[in-house]
Amino acid sequence: MTTVAPRADPLMDHEYLSEFATSPRYLRFGPFSVDRQRQQVYRDGGKLRLQGKVYQVLLVLIEKQGEVVTREQLRQALWPADTHVNYDANVNTTVNKLRQALGESTDKPIYIETVPRKGYSFIGCAEYSNAPFPQAPSPATEDRNHHAEPADRPAISAEPEGGSRKWLTLVVIGLIVVGILLGAGVATLWITRFGQLHQ
Repeated sequence: MTTVAPRADPLMDHEYLSEFATSPRYLRFGPFSVDRQRQQVYRDGGKLRLQGKVYQVLLVLIEKQGEVVTREQLRQALWPADTHVNYDANVNTTVNKLRQALGESTDKPIYIETVPRKGYSFIGCAEYSNAPFPQAPSPATEDRNHHAEPADRPAISAEPEGGSRKWLTLVVIGLIVVGILLGAGVATLWITRFGQLHQ
């Protein structure tokens, strides 16, 4: 199912687009999967909201995984030559948004490493496939499945449990009442005897 990563240079628009058409549609790394045709990123089956530039940075870094992608290369990939923006600030902001979406920090990078005075490198391991990767069940799904009754075992009604709770409550109340009555009886008996001794 897993194939070798395509070696297309994502920074060369024309070449990248032609290679993109023949390269595997799906890729994954860690709990993340990417559908490049739909331009969607998922984490454990849940869709992430990545803005266009943030998504583009992710693809550029993954396609060059293990290599250093310079800030200038990212600028060329993200903004046309005639675009007038503060490239440095925009590259920083875009990479930081990507890190936030992936849930990592610059202190302990798991996927995106900053290479001082050079650029960035994708240090994860991405796999490629022509078919969707199987989705790992989310923790909520696993929890529901763990507590689900087997299909061949009849479901037990919650009503007896509710009934037993009512009986338990009644028994406790009855014991309390009996305790109060016994206490009152002992107190009355004690007061009566104590009164007789002093007469």
